[in-house]
Amino acid sequence: MNGDDPQFNARRRGVPPPPPGPHGDPRQRARQPQPPHQQRGGPIPPRVEPTRVLRRDPVEQPLAYSQPPAEPIIRRTPPRPSRQTHAPTQRPEPFDDPAARQRQAPPQRPKPSRNDQPPRSGPPGPPPSGHGRVPQPPRRRRKRHPFRWSLVFLLVLILAAIGAVFHLDGKLVRIDALAGYADRVGDTPGTNWLLVGSDGRGGLSTEQEQELATGGEVGPERTDTIMLVHIPKSGDTTLISLPRDSYVGIPGHGKDKLNAAFAFGGPQLLVQTIEIATGLRIDHYAQIGFAGFAGIVDALGGIDICVPTAIDDPLAGIDIQPGCQKLDGPQALGFVRSRATALADIDRMNNQRLFMAALLKKATSGATLANPFKLWPLATDTVDSLKVDEGDHLWDLGRLGWAMRGDTVATTVPIGGFEDTDSGNVLVWDKTKASQFFDALASDQPVPDALLTR
Repeated sequence: MNGDDPQFNARRRGVPPPPPGPHGDPRQRARQPQPPHQQRGGPIPPRVEPTRVLRRDPVEQPLAYSQPPAEPIIRRTPPRPSRQTHAPTQRPEPFDDPAARQRQAPPQRPKPSRNDQPPRSGPPGPPPSGHGRVPQPPRRRRKRHPFRWSLVFLLVLILAAIGAVFHLDGKLVRIDALAGYADRVGDTPGTNWLLVGSDGRGGLSTEQEQELATGGEVGPERTDTIMLVHIPKSGDTTLISLPRDSYVGIPGHGKDKLNAAFAFGGPQLLVQTIEIATGLRIDHYAQIGFAGFAGIVDALGGIDICVPTAIDDPLAGIDIQPGCQKLDGPQALGFVRSRATALADIDRMNNQRLFMAALLKKATSGATLANPFKLWPLATDTVDSLKVDEGDHLWDLGRLGWAMRGDTVATTVPIGGFEDTDSGNVLVWDKTKASQFFDALASDQPVPDALLTR
């Protein structure tokens, strides 16, 4: 029992025993007689709840509840090994009420903005106070793609252009101009076009005939302009004027003027006559009349031409002074038809080449190709006024114009002189030079400068 005696334990450690409490030694107190209500078998007094006294801690701690001092409690844990002779002063700890802590409102979460991104990982937090639902993630703004819409617009333009090309191609008037014949000239390298300007007056009213100075109906259709275009595989395109009064052999009709072949047998006989005379195989054919010629010029808003000499020709309906100027449709038609100059047919061929260069320059310019209000009338007027071979298409005409847009060698067949024959005054080719001239084209080689007539 000595282990429970504080005085005995104190003597063992060499510490003075604690003084007796206010009620004396507990062992002596145990030997004293107990009151009746504490004796075994005595009456049980009613339970009295301890009175709680509210007090404030001197160090400004939160309010706490305390009870009146009870009997002193003897600490049974050994004190710290120090020289202190009494227990340290104990301060009451603040009262922690779990129910009061739960009643406190949680802190308000800031309302997420539209630009805030929702958390990518982790458990979702508690819903904000005052709301019974979990906040929705911010809506993502739809990204605009201007490049995508540009591609769509470009695709629509391409499809519209393709549709317009096939539509116009179906409106071309096709004839069998390159009909085969016995012993036809073999295929030659490069691409050869035959361009024919006829004096056809089909579809012209009386007022249009007077405006264009066509002179009314003059019998069978004839050719005023005959040009041969050679497009090599590499190099510059060559534009050759073939005088309509050239004295050549016409199959089945002997020797006559070149334009007589068109009057005798139409485009087929004209193609055959030129192939035999030049040794070149014609691959494409295009023919245009008076009305279409003037319509193309007017669709372009006129063309700019530097007229070398003055031309006053009542039969062609023009009176043009020398110098650079703009010609409308009727004036341009009279410019390429007139022979009222010093060299007559030779001047007319030069004027025709000047006109072709000016026409193609304006038709293939960026201002024309980028303007649909100019390009569409030009395309429709060209299609309505042209006659092509059965195997020709609109894209073939496009390749022709593209080949002639740049540097073009414009010349005429070497001329030997003029003669009077049964067919009238005719133009005779220089046989030696003409043979060398067309041999160079047949082998897809540039024409020697000595053979060029500018």
